[in-house]
Amino acid sequence: MPFFDIQKRLGIDLDRWMTIQSAEQPRKIPSRCHAFEKEWIECSHGIGAIRAEKECKIEYDDFVECLLRQKTMKRLSAILRQRNKLIKEGKYTPPPYHTGKEDPRP
Repeated sequence: MPFFDIQKRLGIDLDRWMTIQSAEQPRKIPSRCHAFEKEWIECSHGIGAIRAEKECKIEYDDFVECLLRQKTMKRLSAILRQRNKLIKEGKYTPPPYHTGKEDPRP
């Protein structure tokens, strides 16, 4: 915590909305990971950091996955590798609209 909280004293809100996604958003649209963050905050609220790290690990992992999408990107990479392998072997031919060779539209 800063020694002098300038933003609070001046009554401005420059970057506080970025610290917690569940906070009030500028256009009232919830963030992509709002539900996961809310579950994690509700689980870890009031039990302390050490207990929350152990007891709320599932909620925290879901929240981090929603933010970073590491498992999703890994799965997409595996799918694309398999697709390219099947194309090389000749077992799969992608449709023309996936290769950019479709008929031009009028």
